[in-house]
Amino acid sequence: MSDPIHLLRGAVEIESLSAQEGELAAYLADAMRARGYDQAFIDEAGNAVGEMGSPDAAHTIVLLGHMDTVPGRIPVRIENGRLYGRGSVDAKGPLCAFIEAAARVRPPAGWRIVVAGAVEEESATSRGARHLLTQYHPDFCIIGEPSAWDRITLGYKGRLLADFTARQPMGHTAGPMSSVCEAAVTWWLGIQRFAEAFNRDRKAAFDRLLPSLREIRSSSNGFYDRVDATVGLRLPPDIERAELEQAIRSAAPQAPDLKVTISFRGYEPAYRAPKNTPLVRAFLAAIREHGGRPGFKIKTGTSDMNVVGPVWRCPIVAYGPGDSSLDHTPEEHIELEEYLRTIEILMGVLQRLVQETPPERT
Repeated sequence: MSDPIHLLRGAVEIESLSAQEGELAAYLADAMRARGYDQAFIDEAGNAVGEMGSPDAAHTIVLLGHMDTVPGRIPVRIENGRLYGRGSVDAKGPLCAFIEAAARVRPPAGWRIVVAGAVEEESATSRGARHLLTQYHPDFCIIGEPSAWDRITLGYKGRLLADFTARQPMGHTAGPMSSVCEAAVTWWLGIQRFAEAFNRDRKAAFDRLLPSLREIRSSSNGFYDRVDATVGLRLPPDIERAELEQAIRSAAPQAPDLKVTISFRGYEPAYRAPKNTPLVRAFLAAIREHGGRPGFKIKTGTSDMNVVGPVWRCPIVAYGPGDSSLDHTPEEHIELEEYLRTIEILMGVLQRLVQETPPERT
């Protein structure tokens, strides 16, 4: 069996921004072939996929991670038992743990284990996961995201991105006309007020509407001034999309010469998985066997769980090594001892699952 740390370091050393995952996909497909997967290939979407067991098996477990990362080069190195590098936590560590664990659990007759490294999870398109929706209909799914070795993630908030553009004829700054930059600020403050009203009496972060001003920039061609802004919103489970979009549109200011356009993208509803499932019980048992006191998380970000959970409607959790507070940061690193421990825990989970007959889907 090849060294799992070598696998992870090699994956982290390959830059794999969203829509630029091809080199990493080839590396991971080769790694899965070397580990004895029955099939390992790059699919039509660019996902790296490995399968063990017959394609005609009655039962399937999908371990779904993602290959892409946000920008930002971090020198790859191992220091004091930590591997530093972009993607070490989010989410090459979890994906490589999947590859290693599945390679060590040969599924019995009637079972198939699929490991997939998806493309474009970080770009708000989730193109890889959406393609996999058409290829599999699993009995169990594990999403590869950092949770810490003794924690299980059950849910993620939803997401909506709103893009604002305002344009108006130039005017002297000493004149009475408000600037286009002021128009963008007025719009943002209106969204904040809507969120504050919506969140009244809501204490838990998972239940609150959380807006953030992602980008604002102005420009001028000498005749017209223009401003572009983007707001991201993290969504609770009970918010109505139509109501939210109307509130965002209504927050825009109006003036005779001001032309405003607002568009939306990247919508994903919030998703929270049930706790009382054979998959959760398998994780609880495996973590306890390694001396852990398991606990649960729900996260304020999004993941491919938001995409596949509502469609596959099977028992699902997110799990993987790493501290998610290091996601996207200049100090991103993973504890190698934890990475190796999660491989053992995942092996225990898979072994338990293939010994049971999955429940029928609802």
